[in-house]
Amino acid sequence: MEVLSVLVLVLSFIFFLGIGVPVAWSLGLSSMFTLMVTVASMPAITTVAQRMGTGLDSFSLLAIPFFILAGELMNRGGIANRLINFAKALTGRLPGGLLHVNVIAAMLMGAIAGSAVAAASSMGGILGKRMEKEGYPKELGAAVNITSSTTGLIIPPSNVLIVYSLASGGVSIAALFVAGYLPGLLVGLLLMITAAVMVKIKKLPAGEASSFKHLLSTFWKAIPSLFLLVVVIGGIIGGVFTATEASAIAVVYSLVLSMIYREIGVKDLPAVLLKSAETTAVVMLLIATSMAMSWVMSSEEIPQSISNSLLSLSDNIFVILIMINVLLLFVGIFMDMTPAVLIFTPIFLPVVTSLGIDPVHFGIMMVLNLCIGLCTPPVGSVLFIGVGIAQTTIQKVIKPLLPFFFAMILALALIMIFPEISLWLPRVFGL
Repeated sequence: MEVLSVLVLVLSFIFFLGIGVPVAWSLGLSSMFTLMVTVASMPAITTVAQRMGTGLDSFSLLAIPFFILAGELMNRGGIANRLINFAKALTGRLPGGLLHVNVIAAMLMGAIAGSAVAAASSMGGILGKRMEKEGYPKELGAAVNITSSTTGLIIPPSNVLIVYSLASGGVSIAALFVAGYLPGLLVGLLLMITAAVMVKIKKLPAGEASSFKHLLSTFWKAIPSLFLLVVVIGGIIGGVFTATEASAIAVVYSLVLSMIYREIGVKDLPAVLLKSAETTAVVMLLIATSMAMSWVMSSEEIPQSISNSLLSLSDNIFVILIMINVLLLFVGIFMDMTPAVLIFTPIFLPVVTSLGIDPVHFGIMMVLNLCIGLCTPPVGSVLFIGVGIAQTTIQKVIKPLLPFFFAMILALALIMIFPEISLWLPRVFGL
């Protein structure tokens, strides 16, 4: 491994981030300058551009813009309201009922839209004012909304799991999708337990009682939205269509359902398409520049060197996993999720597979780890959205966020120690 190349890569990336250059451009520029250490400037620029194009030349990546569009349609199409009503009926008279509604509704929204941003914006926009009106501290409501929204990146369909499949060299998307259910439910359960403890400490009001008839009514209204989950995941598991084809079906289903609900009309489609295109452009640029950096790192044999260094420190599985998780927690504070998955998967996956760890298990663990980074400053996108919608400040939200951080870290530790949490369902379905 060329020490000079590593120094140029790391220092240039930190420098560009430090002066405010967007992450995607920082990745591309640092890759280009690193390549210039060994080759002339023009071939280096050309190679990085080629690798960016090659990195996007994958059929499986086509699922990402479709799922983004489906998520945008769901967010605007009245689906979130129906899920919230159903979640509210489920919680009954639990103390702090609206906090539990937020967690359950975010999990349901994640299981359908697969977007933490969509869940945070929709749940915060609908529940935020109501929580404040009923006496819930604004910052506590924001903390629950921020952390629970990340379950949408673990519970399928998840764009990040598709990105991990690409970075890992072909881990089954279907297996990853199915593997995300139990870990996602575990995170949601621990967040609800934490919320219950906070409710008891702060003596917050109980939720409204719901009759069995009301529960059935809200469930009936939510069935069309929940059925999308059956269509998408059931079709993938059953081999009826691929994840990419499922994403296109999700768009058609979401559009038809939103129009049936009369929440979206033809005049609204240009705005929906434009917003989806903006989000897709950001994600795809991140993927392209991250793939270029991954190639540069591979050409300099950085992953192999890091693998050898880690394995030389210990051959104990848990020691290695703890070191990797601590490093990823640190990385998640400063780097967006997509480039982190693309850059660090080729580095750490060979290490863990050499120790006998299943790539599907590692993928779920890695995504959950990086979800925590979405809730932390300075680049936590979900944190900024949650704080903005709640009309408060990061400084005020950090204190109530801490118990929920610990809940997510506890979930991460349990998934690390007990691989069957991730692997049991894929084995049941033969994936």
